[in-house]
Amino acid sequence: MSFLEKISPFERRDLLFAWFCLAVAFTLGISGGLALITDVGKISVNMLVMTFVVAVVTVGLSFVLHELAHKFVAIRYGYWAEFRKNTQMLLIAVVVAVITGIVFAAPGATLINTAGREMTKKENGIISLAGPLTNLILAVPFLACLIAGVLLGGASISVFTFPGFLFYLGMIGFQVNAMLAFFNMLPVGPLDGRKILRWNAVVFVALIAVSLLVLYVSLQPGMFVALLL
Repeated sequence: MSFLEKISPFERRDLLFAWFCLAVAFTLGISGGLALITDVGKISVNMLVMTFVVAVVTVGLSFVLHELAHKFVAIRYGYWAEFRKNTQMLLIAVVVAVITGIVFAAPGATLINTAGREMTKKENGIISLAGPLTNLILAVPFLACLIAGVLLGGASISVFTFPGFLFYLGMIGFQVNAMLAFFNMLPVGPLDGRKILRWNAVVFVALIAVSLLVLYVSLQPGMFVALLL
């Protein structure tokens, strides 16, 4: 069975719906939420479209691959696993982004059916580890885009040039993946960090430390401009 055949039509619809809603929410959040609607005359349509495209690529890939990483590691252990969207939370994410300009999203979760078999702490920990680890890996090519944008564009980067687009895409993608990795590593509630900590404290400490470092670096894009020019 191929990679795509393991993703059911129902799951694909859920992933695409969540992908679209997250892209809309992030576009509104990055663009200023309610200010975007009240200052209609000041809206740059080109900037709005570019932000949406960047959100589709960065947020979409980061979210979808995070969930699919959980799914396919669970499948490797012999479990059934599928993503299920949370429509209510996705709509709330869009509304909150409109009102506050802040994105808070809980798009859904990858559900795992063990068919009566007891999942071990190791299995649960490694399945959980796959998500934030995927985001840390994804941060690397986005960082490369950011650096390429700086090197090609010089000190003054316009987002409507190819170097500027690369920089903008890389910066947002780097930040989104860093945030997703760190947030999911928090050892609370149903988040991945709690399950990883139960399995292996050393792995948890190492991964959350790396996630925090990557998050800090991702929030300093000016540092790359200063270092590279």
